[in-house]
Amino acid sequence: MASAFWSVEREADPVTEGAGRGISIELAGVEKSFGNGLTVLKSLNLSVRAGEFVAVVGRSGCGKSTLLRLIAGLDRISGGSLRRDGKEASGVDPATRVMFQDSRLLPWQTVLDNVRLGAIGLTRKEAEERAREALRLVGLESKENDWPSVLSGGQRQRVALARALVGNPRLLLLDEPLGALDALTRIEMQRLIERIWLQQGFTALLVTHDVSEAVALADRVILIENGTVALDLAITLARSREKDNGFAWFEKRILDRVLEPDALPGKTAEMQFEI
Repeated sequence: MASAFWSVEREADPVTEGAGRGISIELAGVEKSFGNGLTVLKSLNLSVRAGEFVAVVGRSGCGKSTLLRLIAGLDRISGGSLRRDGKEASGVDPATRVMFQDSRLLPWQTVLDNVRLGAIGLTRKEAEERAREALRLVGLESKENDWPSVLSGGQRQRVALARALVGNPRLLLLDEPLGALDALTRIEMQRLIERIWLQQGFTALLVTHDVSEAVALADRVILIENGTVALDLAITLARSREKDNGFAWFEKRILDRVLEPDALPGKTAEMQFEI
């Protein structure tokens, strides 16, 4: 029997409804420096509500992926405070999963076994049952015995998503997972990620260079610039989103800010536009 976790439908506001499953995140004055003296993040403040979907954009090298690694617990902050669910973060949170641009599948393992690796702390039988449920969720139940080498790029990323979901995450961190996909496959994956997020209510943070992708998926878009949050923009479009005039307004607002910075360094521009 499939777990209730896989079958819950969420039609109400995802932030409100998902608050019981998602993790809240609070960064206050966060700094991150490296041994060579390079400071990547400077006095960064960011609050993410439980169940919220936040996209992080910015120029290459601005610290987007560094921010994700800090939230995941894969690296330590150099200063400031990082809290998950109101508690000071320490190490990797077992309820957190990360999905990268590279699917990172083990070529000597079948699709099912690759997904099963994400089911930590379960017996082999339980893990296989959960892995099959996850594969059904991403539409790849017929591929469980295939090798990664015979899958398309989009299918490999679906397997990577299933592997992340099989651990029942409360926080899903997405580090440009769709960057290497063709345009049509990318749109399909965006819709899949949004559907699963709406159903399950975890908190999602997406790092992307694609402003259109950020507007399509996120409740808020955060721009990182000069090591801090330069723009915090609420995306008030209804779901599912169409590329209409409202969508174009949000795209242009973000792109204009990225290409022609108009805010003072260290000062966050908070905007909301009603459609």
